[in-house]
Order: sequence, then C-alpha cells, then structure tokens
Amino acid sequence: MKVGQITDCYLPVINGVTTFVRLFKRTLALTGADPYIFTSGHTRYADDEPNVIRSPGLPLGATGYYAAPRHPARVWQAARRMDVLHAHHPFLALGFAARARRQGGQPIVFTSHTRYDLYARYYLPFLPARTAAALMSALVRRAIRQCDLILAVSDAARDMLAAMRVAAPVEVVTNGIELERFAAAQPAARADLGLPPEAFMALYVGRLGPEKNLPLLLHAFAHAAPLTPRAVLALVGDGPLAGDLRRQAAELGLRHRVLFLGRYPNEDIPALAAAADLFVTASVSEGHPITVIEALAAGCPVVAFRAPGIQETIRDDENGLLAPAADPALLGQALARLVLDPDLRARLALGARASAAQYDIRLTTRRILGCYEILLRDRRRRGALS
Repeated sequence: MKVGQITDCYLPVINGVTTFVRLFKRTLALTGADPYIFTSGHTRYADDEPNVIRSPGLPLGATGYYAAPRHPARVWQAARRMDVLHAHHPFLALGFAARARRQGGQPIVFTSHTRYDLYARYYLPFLPARTAAALMSALVRRAIRQCDLILAVSDAARDMLAAMRVAAPVEVVTNGIELERFAAAQPAARADLGLPPEAFMALYVGRLGPEKNLPLLLHAFAHAAPLTPRAVLALVGDGPLAGDLRRQAAELGLRHRVLFLGRYPNEDIPALAAAADLFVTASVSEGHPITVIEALAAGCPVVAFRAPGIQETIRDDENGLLAPAADPALLGQALARLVLDPDLRARLALGARASAAQYDIRLTTRRILGCYEILLRDRRRRGALS
C-alpha cells in the first residue's frame, strides 16, 4: 500500500505535526506499507529518509509553512501512484490531495490536528472573535468536504468538527509517540542546562507563539515563584514571542528564574523531559499535544488548565494537576502545590507513566492503517458494482 502524507510544512521545521508525520511514516513502513511525504519548501534541505517529495514553495511569513504556486510534473506523477492520500492541513494540503485524486481516484483522509475554532483569533486577528470563528468554521468545512474520512486527534477535535457540521465520517485516533525512547531516557545534566543541581525544573516544550498563551504562563510562574525559591521555568522552543517573553520575564523579576533554552533537536527532547520535575503548559487551544504525552511517557506530571484537548489526557490528581479556569493565579497555585509536595509528585509521576501506555505510536499506526484498508475495500467494492 502506497500512502502519501501531505503536509504544508516538514523538516527542518519542528512542531507537533511534523513530529507526528515523520514518526508515523517510519512506523507505517515497518508494517510493510510504502509511505511517502509530499510537502513544499526547504528544497535544499538534505532529508535523511527516503520518499520525501518536495515542491518549490513561497514562505508564509516566518511560520515555517510554504505555499507552492505550482508543483512539478514529477510530483503529480508520484501523487497519482498513491493508494491513499492523507492530508494533515485543511487548505493547501487538501487542495493538493483533491487535485491528485482527479486522475488517481484515491480515497482522501484528513487528520484534524488543530482546534481551528480556537485558533481563529490568531489566524484572523483583524476580525471580531465570533466573526473570526464563524469564518474559520466555514473555510474548514468547505476545505474538507472532499474527504472520505476525517481523523480527529481528540474528543475535543471531534466535537469541534461536529459543531462545524462536516459531512465526512469522523473517527477519533489520538496521536502516538515512541514510548520506549522517553521511558528509558537518561536525564540531561543540570549543569549542561545552566541549572544548579538543587534546582526544581518546570519544563515547557513548544512554539513560542501567541496561540500557546505563554505570557499567562509567565504570570502563573510569577505567582508560584515566591513560594518556591528553588523552582526554575525552562522554555524549550522558539517563535515570534521569544523577545517579548524575555522582556516580560525581566519585568516580573524572573530574569534568572526563566531559562530560554531555544530549539532542541527532537532526539534530545526525551533527556530534557527526564530531567524535568514537572511539565507545565498554559495553552487552551490544543488538539492533542504531543509534548504533553511525551512528558507523561517520561514520568513527568503535567500542570495545565482544564481545557479542551488537555483534559482528555491529563486527569486531575492522577497524572497531573488541572487548574479549573484560565487564571494565572490558579495555574500558579497548582504549580506551587506540585513543587512543594514530593509525595504528590511521586504518585503523579507513576500515574503519568501508566497513562502514557495508550499513546504508543504502534497502536495509533494500526488504527490508521485499519481505516485505510476499510476505505480501499469500499473503493474496490464500488468498482466491482459499477
């Protein structure tokens, strides 16, 4: 089975989608399938894996995403040979899939990774919030109407699609990770991270962008800091808010207690997670965040808001602590509680590892492969009847 994954960004860009797409491709190949990736931009990047097909593209600002004005003939020829076309973004990627299907007739699968309803305020900041959400819903609904199947990464993503009144069937298939790589990771040395041995490390991994609610995270840490003098907040990642966040940390008197570690290669994330005492996020607009399930697999309790996309994964007082509302004081209280209670941390760490087992990439791959097989079987049946 030839599977063509289509994504608007890929390596060297590192985010949740590119991390999943690469890992899913590798795991799919182990089943005997023949997976490909179709993407745009970074045509000079030296891929260290086979079957990555790139088209020249125009950068969409500093997002890491690219739009291809046209695709070379070799790209279309390869796409038409696929048995299944699997898009990971709703607009450009699905447009490519729809055009490729006109000659090949393949089923189209789309994974809804993002809470488009909640991200609308960031994508369309010039519109009132309700108008932006309504317009985003209409655009997504129109884009995905040609899909044969939609995969939602969480119950919250499925509910969002239902509210958008999408026509295609929807299945919930959560993201997956390499559990063993995180469970067996050796902690990164504190000295290498610029931390004293006695420091308590609260870790955030992700894009430093407005959709991640990071200014609120710094305010939450400012609430916890006076109660937890050994605690340090380590931010791993980069993005458009990096400079603003550095200035905010200084204004809050946290210059030496908030570490900006920058980008790390994906292979180094397990050691960082293993070195952390807890993982913290202030996001309220997640689909199913890979960094959160990676933290769980490393035995790292998670402190977060009770928000869609988070609350399906983090169970309060089982594998982390959930603040009941998007209030920095409440998140700070949960953070301080976990810092100050080692018995609670130990219990939640055990719960974290246990809860991560369901997110094995091999389970996710088998579920998606089963979806492909059903679609292909239905296609063959329709062909036999015509």
